[in-house]
Amino acid sequence: MTLDETQRKKVAEWIANGMKLSEIQNRLLSELGVRMTYMDVRFLVDDLKLTPKDVEPPKPIVPVATPTAAPPQKAAGGLKLEDAPVPENSVSGVSVSVDQLARPGAVVSGKVTFTDGKKADWYIDQTGRLGLAPQEAGYRPPASDVQQFQIALEAELSKMGM
Repeated sequence: MTLDETQRKKVAEWIANGMKLSEIQNRLLSELGVRMTYMDVRFLVDDLKLTPKDVEPPKPIVPVATPTAAPPQKAAGGLKLEDAPVPENSVSGVSVSVDQLARPGAVVSGKVTFTDGKKADWYIDQTGRLGLAPQEAGYRPPASDVQQFQIALEAELSKMGM
């Protein structure tokens, strides 16, 4: 189906206003009485050498669970735990790695080894919840290890731009 010049200008105006192709398809029918399939509208826009504007989707925020407000712990030498230098993959014996391919149902996942040598898989799901799946059934890491794990995980994820 061919459109006359005024109809083509109308389509160009709609594209300039940021309308989606499906909205243009509906407008063609309601305002101009022209019935077109979605694919026909795509071809029309291409033939007119128009480019629809991409609306940038909001970037999702992935919150990492933080421990409840507790007084800062002092490490040896009087430094706060937060002030202690953070080695590359390890914080005071807690080592964290990030999987190349996230486990099913997770945005990002990896492995952690705690100071007592016990290992667990960790993951952050689509809602931003942090989860641990210890290899040993019923294992619960010490509270200080959990805090160190969260610091190391935040450091690793920030390296990845997350």
